[in-house]
Amino acid sequence: MKFINGTNRNQLPLFASSIDDAIAQDNEIRLIDLFVDSLKLSDFGFAFDFVENGRPAYHPSDLLKLFIYGYLNRMRSSRTLEKECSRNIELMWLLKALVPDHNTIANFRKDNPKAIARVFRATVKMASHFELIGGSLVAGDSTKLRAQNSKKNNFNPSKIERHIAYIDARLEEYNLALAKADGDETEKKKIETKVRKHTIQKQKYIQYKNTIETTGITQISTSDPDSRQIMTRNNISEVAYTVQTTVDALHNIPIDFKVTNENDSKAMGGMLRRSKVILGHNNFTAIYDKGYHTGSEFEYANKLGVAVLVAIPGVAAHAPDTAFDVEHFKYNKDTDSYTCPANEILTTNGNWYSKKNGKSITQMKHYKTSACLNCELFKKCTKNVKGRLIERSQYADLIYENKVRIENNYEIYRRRQAIVEHPYGVIKRQWDFYFMTKKTIKHASADVGLIFTAYNLRRIFNLIDPNELKQYLKVLTVFFNSIKAYLKAFCHLKLLTNHCQPLFKETFFCTTNQLYLQTHNAV
Repeated sequence: MKFINGTNRNQLPLFASSIDDAIAQDNEIRLIDLFVDSLKLSDFGFAFDFVENGRPAYHPSDLLKLFIYGYLNRMRSSRTLEKECSRNIELMWLLKALVPDHNTIANFRKDNPKAIARVFRATVKMASHFELIGGSLVAGDSTKLRAQNSKKNNFNPSKIERHIAYIDARLEEYNLALAKADGDETEKKKIETKVRKHTIQKQKYIQYKNTIETTGITQISTSDPDSRQIMTRNNISEVAYTVQTTVDALHNIPIDFKVTNENDSKAMGGMLRRSKVILGHNNFTAIYDKGYHTGSEFEYANKLGVAVLVAIPGVAAHAPDTAFDVEHFKYNKDTDSYTCPANEILTTNGNWYSKKNGKSITQMKHYKTSACLNCELFKKCTKNVKGRLIERSQYADLIYENKVRIENNYEIYRRRQAIVEHPYGVIKRQWDFYFMTKKTIKHASADVGLIFTAYNLRRIFNLIDPNELKQYLKVLTVFFNSIKAYLKAFCHLKLLTNHCQPLFKETFFCTTNQLYLQTHNAV
């Protein structure tokens, strides 16, 4: 039986070939190489000043190429990337046969979270250049990425109290056992050892308690101090980080992200402000789910001039008969009063009352009527013996305006999941990035930055013709190299040495904007 046979490993090739010949011209690794070379990394915040003594450092561009390739191919571990540098022919070509140590690889990611975020923004600018960003409709949401901190190593005040109460009960049992084991020295030593162990544990929990009381934090995580136990879905909680994202609707490309350790209730305003800066205008509509339905965030969006469509959450508490829920009470803005389903008028004394919800305080007005106590529908309306009380917050008008927008633009709102869940599906389900690889928000932000950089590049590679993209990146690379060489020669002039750095920055940014216009017109 015949089989396909390979080439003899010991046979020398007739014609000498380079490693470049082994990489196809349409291989996307060439696009990664061109993309990183087109960036002026010194302006992004990567370190270029190293001590001359000792072994030279690796160039930031080489390590950035390594990480982008790794994340595009589902590899985040520094040890895995180190191993691939020695056996992966694509990485041998990309890094020119360099094999950085895993500590060098890990430290590059850990030390450059802000610079990596700027690389992500460069992908957004490139997508905008190719008109992949619509800028008229965006969707915001968050996803939870589990931290390297177990639930056992996460403590809140109630959990700490339970631990202290348990230890106190055990210590009491041990004291009774010591009294009974008065003559048994062996048993006495065993019990005393347990007492010391539990006493040390109790002191640890008391220290946690004092930290919470003095600092104002709500949780303590011992392995990853910035992580928090957060509700993920269906009353299931995980010790995790929250990754807020804003995704443009045209091609499902993320334009912004932010790593936090809080829930969604206070996140919308800040993300809208950042989106306004990124897009350069406020003439866009933003879609969010009901987790972002917070009055103060509507006020923030209103000040920014951004139209939002936020899902309306269900009623927190129902009346004994749902026909008497607060949504059936009609508000009259002219008289500042409510009309109930029984046609009675609920009025207010005009005073504002502070209502605390967690850390936030909202001003509320109270509306009521004396007709409640004699109403035959009283038991259907309320269980309050003093009669029905309606609360109206300072943000009620803005909340109502959002409700009207949802009713008038429901088909637009229905697109939310299809827009914002697309990146999460790829990142979590396809790439299997469920966990954070680094501890603390600062280091986790670098990890997430590389994830979204890889995602955006994947979208751009899929949507733009490779030859067109290569031509664009080559022009940028040539431009940056020529400007660099020109300014380097210019700075050697002694009379202008003190002025070359600011002049460099001004010339660079002005010419870059012109280049974007020139290349866009050429295409």
